[in-house]
Amino acid sequence: MTGLDVAVTGLGLVTPGGVGVDAGWAAVLAGRSAAAHDPVSAGHEVTISCRVPGFDADALLGARRAVRLDRFSALALVAAREAVAEDDVTAEDAARVGVVIGTSAGGGATFERQHGVLLADGPTGVSPLVLPMHLPNMVAGQLAMEFGLRGPNLVVSTACASGATAIGVACDLLAARRCDVVLAGGVDALLNPLTMAGFARMGALSRRDDPATASRPFDVDRDGFVAGEGAAVLVLRRAEDARADGRRVRARVVGYGATADAHHITNPHPDGRGVIAATRAALADAGASPADVGHVNAHGTSTQLNDLVEGRVLAELLPSGPLVTSTKGVTGHMLGAAGAAEAVFTVLAVERGVVPPTANLTTLDPRLELDVATAAVRRRVDLALSNSFGFGGQNAVLAIAKA
Repeated sequence: MTGLDVAVTGLGLVTPGGVGVDAGWAAVLAGRSAAAHDPVSAGHEVTISCRVPGFDADALLGARRAVRLDRFSALALVAAREAVAEDDVTAEDAARVGVVIGTSAGGGATFERQHGVLLADGPTGVSPLVLPMHLPNMVAGQLAMEFGLRGPNLVVSTACASGATAIGVACDLLAARRCDVVLAGGVDALLNPLTMAGFARMGALSRRDDPATASRPFDVDRDGFVAGEGAAVLVLRRAEDARADGRRVRARVVGYGATADAHHITNPHPDGRGVIAATRAALADAGASPADVGHVNAHGTSTQLNDLVEGRVLAELLPSGPLVTSTKGVTGHMLGAAGAAEAVFTVLAVERGVVPPTANLTTLDPRLELDVATAAVRRRVDLALSNSFGFGGQNAVLAIAKA
């Protein structure tokens, strides 16, 4: 490896698999889908989603704190507390600690709810907290206030690539020595009626009757994704600093590629040109060749078009046949949180030598020449890729290596 070298020294996770890294990892290893019929979407064309089970912001954060937070900020705070507890970030020079969080739409649930209040009760009924709860940048601000962090404080938005983009931007801040530590991750909590109706109207969601089998990445019978919610936060440091401090390094981010398709508002370019360029950029950062890649946590949304283009690109770029998986069969598509959560799963796969299965894959699309895991596979992985792609053709690929 010759380029980027960033240590992962803390992990935090809140997913439809449960609250905490251990719960999320156990769920994806078991291939246990979290999808269920969602009362919020009752009467809609599609009623399936993947919610975080048992998430009680009042109990986890305190009622006085929780009442001032949109659910997206609450999810991120809980994930960040877990990551910070693993790496005592608060012992650092706070001015040298940054926060970079990705989200596709911030507090959309608050905005939608308060719009309903405006229509029903008039302007005086609207909460004075609507903007502090709704604005996308507030999640990074909340994390800074929670831990007293005074370094660069950013929110990035690249739709469903947001979480991976945030990690890449954080790595760039560390490489440029603008920070010594960065909390980086992604979050979204958009399982509100308007968002769900919008996804359904564009034909993006699975319409299967059985929620448990609805998200089926790379399967010949896939028919769309299942929307989910969640948050993931990683503590990142320059690897040289982490080694000098004697810190536990879970894995290293050694490459990052970011590109745009410049093609269509929702569909990927049919030739996958943006994905190809992002993958090559991540490998160049890592000083690695395609043959070095042992595992890919694919974007793998379970839509016809995304899985076909991504699968063809992986087969073309990585002819050595790395073991591919999509954890969205379990978690659904967590939108702006997906890239960060899947980076956490990739760190764990590299650290522990276990590749999780692709839940609900029973018959691989015959057009795809991929080695896709259908059960948890014990395998040493020295270098893995984590792919994330967003509406608007925005792509982010992370290369993650053993510590």
